[in-house]
Amino acid sequence: MDRYIGDSKISNVRVIENNVQNKAPLGRTVIPKACESCVEVDSSTLDSCTNTPVTPIGIPGGVVVKVPVVLAELTVRFNVSAFIRLPEPALDVKNIKKRLKITQCTLLQPTNILFIKGFVRKNIDYTTKKCSTKSGVCGELHHCTIDVPFECSTPVTFTTPPAPLRTNTSTEFEYFKTSKLPNQHFAEKDSLLAGDLSEFNQFMTENFNELPFCDLIAASIYEFDEFIGRESVNYSELPVEEKLFKRLEEKMVIELTLKVLQKRQVAVPAFGGTTDDDFC
Repeated sequence: MDRYIGDSKISNVRVIENNVQNKAPLGRTVIPKACESCVEVDSSTLDSCTNTPVTPIGIPGGVVVKVPVVLAELTVRFNVSAFIRLPEPALDVKNIKKRLKITQCTLLQPTNILFIKGFVRKNIDYTTKKCSTKSGVCGELHHCTIDVPFECSTPVTFTTPPAPLRTNTSTEFEYFKTSKLPNQHFAEKDSLLAGDLSEFNQFMTENFNELPFCDLIAASIYEFDEFIGRESVNYSELPVEEKLFKRLEEKMVIELTLKVLQKRQVAVPAFGGTTDDDFC
């Protein structure tokens, strides 16, 4: 069945066929995929909540707790130099975001040498050349994310020495045994008095020590980047002083503030507090 709007004729059968082909309910318009929204945000406003203060309940008597104890707090300073090669010629660098990551922080006992290893994650935003004249240059903004590794060791001055290392022990022992001797070489009344060679006995003790660990408190990075090999094939294609490069040489001074800790048993003295009986 057909219907008319002005001078145009619309086929209802054709509309129904299109809706069935696109798996849409009858009477509902199919939205093309190109028009669908890629991001949706739903938000709501929450009313303020009420709260009731609660007095913490603690053990009034003295207790022994196992907590991280600060062995030392120090600021480590070291220098890093690196060459970076970009995947394409760049016109300039717009921004470099840096994040410091520590992968190893190990205290070598029983010495006071601390080994530190990690990397600086750098996200470099740079512009490229797509077209240019003497008056200007146009291009795209690209980015490159890299990891610049570093490694160093430093002596530590302890405010609280780490717990002494308890080593493993292994002790052998044997039992007394009386054995007969051959008559052709010894008298009949003689006998062998010695340890038993037919067995092996051992007493072993394993001790498990708490490994010191680190907490990263702060990091400062002082950086100087220089573009290497800036050149222009034809100076008429770029504005004055504009050149392209693919390599960067960077120098960084990194300062790390960290704590060296170790789980230790600490005696907490008694205090005047409340107990569960006070609320009965």
